[in-house]
Amino acid sequence: MREGFAVRYATAGAALLSVLVVIGLWLAGGGPQAASAAGGALTTAGRLTGLVGADLLLIQVLLMARVPWVERAYGQDALARHHRVVGFVSLWLMLAHVALIGAGYARSAGAGLLTEFWDLVTGYPGMLLATAGTVLLVAVAGLSVRAARRRLRYESWHLIHLYAYLGVGLALPHQLWTGSDFLATRVAAAYWWGLWGAAAAAVAVFRFGLPLYRSAYHRLRVETVVSEAPGVVSVYLRGRRLERLPARAGQFLLWRFLDGPGWTRAHPFTLSAAPRPDLLRITVKDLGDGSARIARLAPGTRVLVEGPYGALTAERRTRDKVLLVAAGVGITTMRALLDDVAPAAATTLLYRVRTPRDAVFRRELDSFAHHYGVRVVYLAGRRDRGGSWLPGRSGSGGDLAQLRRLVPDVADHEVFLCGPPSWMAAVHRTLGHAGVPAGRIHAERFAW
Repeated sequence: MREGFAVRYATAGAALLSVLVVIGLWLAGGGPQAASAAGGALTTAGRLTGLVGADLLLIQVLLMARVPWVERAYGQDALARHHRVVGFVSLWLMLAHVALIGAGYARSAGAGLLTEFWDLVTGYPGMLLATAGTVLLVAVAGLSVRAARRRLRYESWHLIHLYAYLGVGLALPHQLWTGSDFLATRVAAAYWWGLWGAAAAAVAVFRFGLPLYRSAYHRLRVETVVSEAPGVVSVYLRGRRLERLPARAGQFLLWRFLDGPGWTRAHPFTLSAAPRPDLLRITVKDLGDGSARIARLAPGTRVLVEGPYGALTAERRTRDKVLLVAAGVGITTMRALLDDVAPAAATTLLYRVRTPRDAVFRRELDSFAHHYGVRVVYLAGRRDRGGSWLPGRSGSGGDLAQLRRLVPDVADHEVFLCGPPSWMAAVHRTLGHAGVPAGRIHAERFAW
C-alpha cells in the first residue's frame, strides 16, 4: 500500500512538473516577447495553450498506456477518470490553440479568419496531418461523453478509442516542422523529443508488446465451458507457467478468443478464482452483447490475453475482519477474493440476488463456509424502488438498520464491493453512515 501511495504522488508530481517545465521553456525561449506585435497577444496565447495542451495530451497517453506499476497503484477505474479529465482539458486547450493562432495570424495579416485558416492548413508543413489528427481526437472525445458511451458496447468503444493514438501521432509532424517553440533551444528539443519518445515507447511496450509476449509465452487455450446458473458460464483456461503471469484474485484481463470473425474485439472479464500455475477461470454472464458467444467456445480455442488490470485485491486488507458485498455478476470478483481472504480473516459475504436460483457458485460458497467459517448471507428479492441496495421488504428501519442487523460490528471490518455502479454507490453511503472509514471501503468500477 505504501508503494502505491508513493507511485501516486510521484506520477502526480511528475505531471505537474512537466507543465511547469513547458511554461518555463516557453518563457526562456522568449515566448511573451511577440505579444506586442499586431495580433501578437492572440498568437502568443495560442502558442502557450498549444504547448500546455500538447504536454497534457502526452500525459493522457501515458496514463492509459497500461504501465504496470502505475496501474497497480491507481486501479483501472481511477486511472480512467484521471485520463478522461486530462483528456478533455488537453482537447479544449488544443482547440483554443487553433482558434487563437488563427485569429492572431488573421489580424497580423489583415485577412479574414476563414481565409487565414485555409492558408494555415494548406500552406504550412504538417498542418493537413494536424487537422486530420484534431478531427480524430474531437471524434473520440465526443464518443467518450457519458451519454455516447452508454450507446456503445465496450468492444466497439475500445476499437474506436485506439484512433486517439493515430490522432496524437498525426500531430507530431506539425509540432516539429512549424512549432518553433518546440525546437527553440536544445533543452526544449530534448524535452519534447524525450516526452514523445517516452509516450510512444510506453504504448508500444505495454499496450502491444507485453500482451503479445504474454499470449505467446503462456499459450492459453480453452479447456472447458461449464454452466453455473441461467445465463452464466465459467470458462476454464489452461496455460503454460501461469505462475509467472502477475495476476491476483480480484483483477481482470482483456480476453480475445480466436474462434472466428470478431476475435479482434477485447472482452474485459474478471478472474472468478485465484489463478493457479496451470489454470485460470473466468465467469461470464450473457448480457446480450459479445459475451453470448462465450458459452459456445470449443475446447482448444486459443486465447490472447492483455493484463492483468485492477487493484481490488487482498493486498488492500488491513483488518482481521472482512466484509464482501456483491450483487449479480459482481460475485465473480468476490468469489476470487475469497481464495485469498477467507484463510486469513474472519469473513462475511452479503450476496445480493434476484432469486435463489440466480445464485452463482453456491457449492463453492458452501465449501468456504464449511472449511473457513465464512458467513454467507443471500439477499434474495427484487431491489426496492426507493433506492435501497437491499431487497424490497427485507425488514424495517432502512438500509442502515438492516446492515447493522446483518453485520453488527460492521465498523470494524474491511469492506470490498462489486456490483452495478448505482448499487455500489448506495452500499457505500450506508457503510459511511455505519461508521466504516472511506479508506477501508474498496470498490473498483469498470470504467471506459
